[in-house]
Amino acid sequence: MLQDADALPQLIGEYKPLDQWQIHLNQLFYGLRGDKLRSYYQTFASADFRLAHALAADYFERVTKREKTAGRQSSNPVPRTPHASPLTVLELGPGNGNLAACFLSHLKTLDKERTVYPRVRYVMVDWEKSVLDGALAHPDLAVHRDRVDLLCGSIHHITGVADGTVDRIMCNELWNDLPTKLLAKHGGEVEEEYLRPNLSELLHAKIQDWSSFVRAFQEKNLDELKTFPPFLDELVWEKEYRKVEWKDLPYRKTIVDFLQAIDQEVLVPVNVGAFATLKEAKRLLAPDAVGFSAFDAGTADMNVLNDPEKPCYGQFGGQYSFMINFALVDAVAKHLGLKQMTFEPQREFVGRSLTTNVITLMDLLATHPSAGPTLQAWEQDRLVLKTIRALNEIFESPYHRRLEFPLGANMPPDERETLGAIVRALKDNGIPDTVAYVTEEELTRAQKDLEEIGYDVDAIQMAMTAPPSPVEYCHFACR
Repeated sequence: MLQDADALPQLIGEYKPLDQWQIHLNQLFYGLRGDKLRSYYQTFASADFRLAHALAADYFERVTKREKTAGRQSSNPVPRTPHASPLTVLELGPGNGNLAACFLSHLKTLDKERTVYPRVRYVMVDWEKSVLDGALAHPDLAVHRDRVDLLCGSIHHITGVADGTVDRIMCNELWNDLPTKLLAKHGGEVEEEYLRPNLSELLHAKIQDWSSFVRAFQEKNLDELKTFPPFLDELVWEKEYRKVEWKDLPYRKTIVDFLQAIDQEVLVPVNVGAFATLKEAKRLLAPDAVGFSAFDAGTADMNVLNDPEKPCYGQFGGQYSFMINFALVDAVAKHLGLKQMTFEPQREFVGRSLTTNVITLMDLLATHPSAGPTLQAWEQDRLVLKTIRALNEIFESPYHRRLEFPLGANMPPDERETLGAIVRALKDNGIPDTVAYVTEEELTRAQKDLEEIGYDVDAIQMAMTAPPSPVEYCHFACR
């Protein structure tokens, strides 16, 4: 860690709590790189359809069951939900709109008697107008346009939506972007991580007007920052730890009680942004609502949370992405008075809702005997593309999504030609993304082609039934 400010001519900010710099960075990231999100990371909803289909199937089943129950309890011969109509569904952080498009399309397909879909009002909520505009422009949303609304503003306090009027709230890989503190016990105190940003010596030497750059960075002046060389990947962070200012942190007793089970000096994520969405969900959800669901990477295992070597966060393109402390999320939900909390691997939710077993393409690739760090990048690309080609023989998506697969630069010319031919030959209703779910039935039908490229059927079956990883994509739900 760097500490001597005199030796750091590239200092560009002062020490602040980690979550404050995280908010600052996220605003810069989305302002400068928001149109290139998928160049830095993909989500389970940005191109694939199965998480959205699982949510639609789950929603249709729950609404139908609720209305049948209400019909039996009423003299009204036509069962109607006691919930206010329309059925308002909120998606917090809609990304590129793909989850919304696939959710509505599948819900419409399932609703053969037209009792649910016609009443749905789907509201996409985000603090960035450009994100909302991009989501609404998703081509598969055009047919649902009459029931889609945009709401630009803070997801921590959603204006324009009355208390107790929402039936369903969901978010996918949003919590990891929201403000998060890192806390640890130190002696008899609780301390939090503070950061101070510097710029790498290399980039510092390339910036002529240093004072203008620092001012633009601190003021988040996107127009001026665009005139300087890209800098988000060149930030160097100093760290120190200071006593928590409890007046700035809600749920003090719940957090302190949670930390009793954590050893001294072990940092744990405190996902304050996630807590804020739960508080808002409590306000918005109707008494009989289907409820709130969040999908994200994290753990509820106290042994993992108490591990000083656990990965608290990663950085993608300069943006912080935190693991979710689901054990503390659950405790805060109880504190807020939310009910019926459930927690499960995301894969379990998808498989149960679609009545099949599923595995991610990435987990499938990990079962190949040659997979691992010994493969060069282009060899990894070759394995991925051959696997996708094998699955595409039997895979039939209900959507047309051209898989984007740029080939790396450091590749032998003959391999580039071979792999380029595979990419060009991929059908547009095949595997939509390298981050995608495949079903047990699809794997069985593709078994012969997968075996020809080296996969072992027993290894795939073991992966299909393997217990969750210590840090896993999970589904947290409450009502």
